[in-house]
Amino acid sequence: MSDYVWHDDCFRAYKTEYGLWHTVTKDGRELVTALTEDICVRMTRFYLKGEQEGWGDENSRVVNDGVVGGKL
Repeated sequence: MSDYVWHDDCFRAYKTEYGLWHTVTKDGRELVTALTEDICVRMTRFYLKGEQEGWGDENSRVVNDGVVGGKL
């Protein structure tokens, strides 16, 4: 684990073969995907802060539950 740059001693960012950036925690949980490393790190910090403080009802909502209705 020491070969990586750990941000806030919590997560690291890595670039995929397709040029996107991902962040992952020390326990392997994938967090955020973005076009640049800077945006990926900033949005991961925002996401983790929201998890830690709790997402308020006014800040989050479910848009779609992913269930297809009817017979296919």
